[in-house]
Amino acid sequence: MSSSDIFTSEFIGTMVLVLLGGGVCAAVNLKRSKAFEAGWVAVAFGWGFAVLTGAYISQTSGAHLNPAVTLGIAIKGDTDWSDVPVYVGAQILGAMAGAILVWITYYAQFEATLKTPEAAEQKAANPGQVHGVFFTSPEVRKPFLNLLTEVIATFVLIIAILTQGLVKDADGTVGLGKMGALITALVVVGIGLSLGGPTGYAINPVRDLGPRIVHALLPLPNKGGSDWTYAWVPVVGPLLGAAIAGGVYNLAWG
Repeated sequence: MSSSDIFTSEFIGTMVLVLLGGGVCAAVNLKRSKAFEAGWVAVAFGWGFAVLTGAYISQTSGAHLNPAVTLGIAIKGDTDWSDVPVYVGAQILGAMAGAILVWITYYAQFEATLKTPEAAEQKAANPGQVHGVFFTSPEVRKPFLNLLTEVIATFVLIIAILTQGLVKDADGTVGLGKMGALITALVVVGIGLSLGGPTGYAINPVRDLGPRIVHALLPLPNKGGSDWTYAWVPVVGPLLGAAIAGGVYNLAWG
């Protein structure tokens, strides 16, 4: 498979992943949305379906959609290290595009939420008023524990992916097949329900970093800060979790 094929597939798949995942967060958190205050279960299932849809779209590239997945598969030995930058570059740009589409889709709801006296009074908040639509933040801010949570949750995701039996297509590309996409989506729902409470379960560096960059750049009134002091946790944690999962897989089953 060519680098352009990988890039296109991962870009579109990750864009849809973040559009639907960020979309459920917007639906639940923004005023004048029909799903306002629908709750955590809706968010967990929304992200699961987002993974499922993005993974089906990006079957051509193996449906990684996540640098942690790419890293885990590369450590297992099923993805060439030379392809890793292509995967990651496409994923972060796709995540940014998806976040922009969420903003466009929910433009009126962002306005209704942020153009209020309460939002104006809290415009210096860090993280800002609508941060949950774009990026994660911990309920209890203890960076080391928050990092461990992301490591553990991502370990579960990657070890589940590596042990389910990845699919190799005719040109040697390895990744989630159609059944693997469904299994992984259900794993993501399970992680959200079981392990997502402390940090919001990024478990994907670009899912957090790409939309965080977009949040910082968008002209949202009274949006508050983008919480850059925490931004390293949902990047480093998932990568560490993926590296550990890849190592454990090679030791136990390699």
